[in-house]
Amino acid sequence: MAELLKNIYNDQFFEHFVPMLHKVYPELNKKKFKEDILSAGWKDLELKQRMRRIAETLGAHLPSDYKTSSGILCALIDELFDEEELSYGFQYMFIPDFIQVYGIEQPDISIPAMECITRYSSCEFAIRPFLIQYPERMLKQCLTWTQHDHEMVRRLASEGTRPRLPWGMSVPWIKKDPRKVLPVLELLKSDSSETVRRSVANSINDMAKDDVALVLEIVDKWKGISPETDKLIRHASRTLLKRSNGDALAHFGIKKIKSAFVSDLKTSKKKIAIGDDLYFSFEMELKSGAKIRLEYAIDYRKANGKTSRKVFKLSEGDYAKGLHAFTKKQSFKDFTTRKHYPGKHAIAILLNGEEKAQVEFIVTA
Repeated sequence: MAELLKNIYNDQFFEHFVPMLHKVYPELNKKKFKEDILSAGWKDLELKQRMRRIAETLGAHLPSDYKTSSGILCALIDELFDEEELSYGFQYMFIPDFIQVYGIEQPDISIPAMECITRYSSCEFAIRPFLIQYPERMLKQCLTWTQHDHEMVRRLASEGTRPRLPWGMSVPWIKKDPRKVLPVLELLKSDSSETVRRSVANSINDMAKDDVALVLEIVDKWKGISPETDKLIRHASRTLLKRSNGDALAHFGIKKIKSAFVSDLKTSKKKIAIGDDLYFSFEMELKSGAKIRLEYAIDYRKANGKTSRKVFKLSEGDYAKGLHAFTKKQSFKDFTTRKHYPGKHAIAILLNGEEKAQVEFIVTA
């Protein structure tokens, strides 16, 4: 079984982190600080709860003056850069959380602190309450950050303003009218960093869940600017493509084909236990060469007995006339992002957005 992500906060981590903090804040009582973090209930805390525990323990042990304590954490970030170079620290996301917990009423201090911290550990979650409380100021700040020298600060401008940031606090004014953050994305669409461009693509993909017309408008407007921007809009269109949106498919030259067929779809087993792998195979026959987007969809059983479809891309490209055979493995192991439930499931094959074949199978506990 894979190690739980929350266990990144282990003895090895604290043996490195606590002395680093002591280096920039010599008054720290290292023994008491670690004891307070690992106090009652620590083992039962999940990942984000552990991050919050560390952030609150920092609040209890650092100086009560927020400007001083945030300055200490910025000094810690500089030390981490010196020792670990550019290894961006997911495990240090309790530092942005500290800003979120203690700095919301002091934006004059928190904004430069986020600019400093996000270079090493992303402030994409920490910025959300500031976007809610100070919308005009923070939007202006994000526009300024698009011109920053450091790619992770520029990324904060786009990632922090995503309409539907996963695991992030909802920002109602962005979700209601995502056009308000388009000026930020416009300035970053041709950014030199692929990390930033992918963030822009993720933001636009979020919009597809609420405003299809807006996404199609952006895709049409940005098409052909550069190979990098074309890659960006392709990634930004992934939800529309998986939903078989005709306009999005047509935009990328994918058309419905009458002379294309799928046959002999079958699974390796009629029943599969949760935790096992399922193999399935099928054949695609083309009467003439064509550009093909081939996907498979699984109708997963949910806890309430209903089903939810998840679409996966198999391949896309030019295929010659004739018969093409495919075999694919699908895991039914439980993950943090997907839990499986017993009952009837189905696999469907989608060819250029059209369902061509389906087969059912049973998942058992």
